[in-house]
Amino acid sequence: MSNYQKAKRRFGQNFLVKSQYCDRIAASVKPTPEETILEIGPGYGALTELLVESGSQIVAIEVDRDLIAPLTVSFANRANFKLIEADALKVDFCQIIAPASTARVVANLPYNISTPILQRLIEHRRCVTEMTLMLQREVVERITATPGGKEYGFLSVLVQLYCEAEHLFDVPPSAFRPVPKVVSSIVRLKVRPQTAAAVGDENLFIELTKTLFAQRRKTIHNNLRAGWIRLGLASAEQIKPVLDSAELDPQRRAETLTIAELARLTDKIQQLA
Repeated sequence: MSNYQKAKRRFGQNFLVKSQYCDRIAASVKPTPEETILEIGPGYGALTELLVESGSQIVAIEVDRDLIAPLTVSFANRANFKLIEADALKVDFCQIIAPASTARVVANLPYNISTPILQRLIEHRRCVTEMTLMLQREVVERITATPGGKEYGFLSVLVQLYCEAEHLFDVPPSAFRPVPKVVSSIVRLKVRPQTAAAVGDENLFIELTKTLFAQRRKTIHNNLRAGWIRLGLASAEQIKPVLDSAELDPQRRAETLTIAELARLTDKIQQLA
């Protein structure tokens, strides 16, 4: 696709162009002819071309209708390429990869909606086995953060509960058109066969994590006092006993809690709810 269109702000577009970074991403994915690859946001098709050449079945989702015709023309003679005009925030990933039952995902995610798309991909983990994602570097730092650091938060916990996360390499602004003001990073997420810690109620675990990180400067006790109703507790008076039963110091802050500790606290709350 040589006639580059102007990026649309409402889609948060920064198109990856042909460069060594496309080659590095494709080499990291190592697509094979026996599998299906789901690409979100093919853009100009710079990376798509390498994926198609691998022989994998490529299912590409593009929300910008002005890119549909050029992409269709570019890959018109490739039987292993299917293009779907859809919003990745709304589409059923498991449905569109059929007849394949599983797929790996490759995506250049717009910075403004990267977190919600990431959450949707995790929700579809029954058919998504691995994700190689290009995100703003700060987002990747949060995803891969460990307890105790300032980057560790809700997104770290959510992703690491379900996936093994690995920061692969950075991609400079010069690899995109238009040139963004931030550095991007490639992260690989491998869906775990089981969650990182056993959790009786995953929805409660997620709600608890949101509650505990609502105000990072506050202690876990104070954050729980502000959100006890959402967690199904009978009263705020149950907070101290439930923290004691989970063997957690009420004065700790959420950023110090491991996934195992969050899971243990979830189970103690579930027993009372």
